[in-house]
Amino acid sequence: MAWNADLYKEKHAFVFQYGNSVVEWLEPKEGEKILDLGCGTGELTAQIAASGAQVTGIDSSVSMIANAKQHFPDIRFVVADATSFTLPGKFDAVFSNATLHWIRQKEKVLDRIHQHLVPGGRLVLEMGGKGNVDDIMGALEKAMKNHGYTFKPFWYFPSVGEYTSLLEEYDFRVNQVQYFDRETELADPENGIVEWLRMFGDNLMEEVPTTELDTILHEAQELLRATNFRNGKWFTKYVRLRVKAQRIEPVVTDL
Repeated sequence: MAWNADLYKEKHAFVFQYGNSVVEWLEPKEGEKILDLGCGTGELTAQIAASGAQVTGIDSSVSMIANAKQHFPDIRFVVADATSFTLPGKFDAVFSNATLHWIRQKEKVLDRIHQHLVPGGRLVLEMGGKGNVDDIMGALEKAMKNHGYTFKPFWYFPSVGEYTSLLEEYDFRVNQVQYFDRETELADPENGIVEWLRMFGDNLMEEVPTTELDTILHEAQELLRATNFRNGKWFTKYVRLRVKAQRIEPVVTDL
């Protein structure tokens, strides 16, 4: 996924703005070592650092990290893949907002997180949950089929049971879970759905030629006008899964 950091901040800042309440779940403390996994342009990383914690932000996007370094030069940012990163030392906490649903290799990510947490260290995350943006996906799938293209979803939006069970497999104790709807206003009043898809949906439309892309995007948007457009604004249905968990050591007993 090639990210446009400027477009992300200009029209989709709600992603990190909604993350403010996830930081409240984290409760960062002065002197703690915290990893922000999927830090994007660094706004939430900076918010965590303001608590006095020592924060490292990682993201696979070169443009996102460059933007973060430019705006928050006193914070350590690293280009790294969530499925394979290796950093020196261990962290008291790992924080992640709106990142983990982008990564299909979820087991590899949890292995890396587990390896980088101290025993008893906490994991606080928010990601898309089951049903997230089903409205947009349904409209895009119909528009693509109308033009002879196959819709291939690539995100990972798990249910509560699916993801908490996976965490337990990786020796995490789940302490708190919230699964909730969050209707989200899109920034562009004229083409909110189109701009959302241009920002986040490139991978869905790889096989669509540039000459047909605009037509398909606007057709998908029109399919949603009756339900997702009101009072001059576009909205979409976000469904979020928020989790607070703790790394535990498996109990070994002599038999």
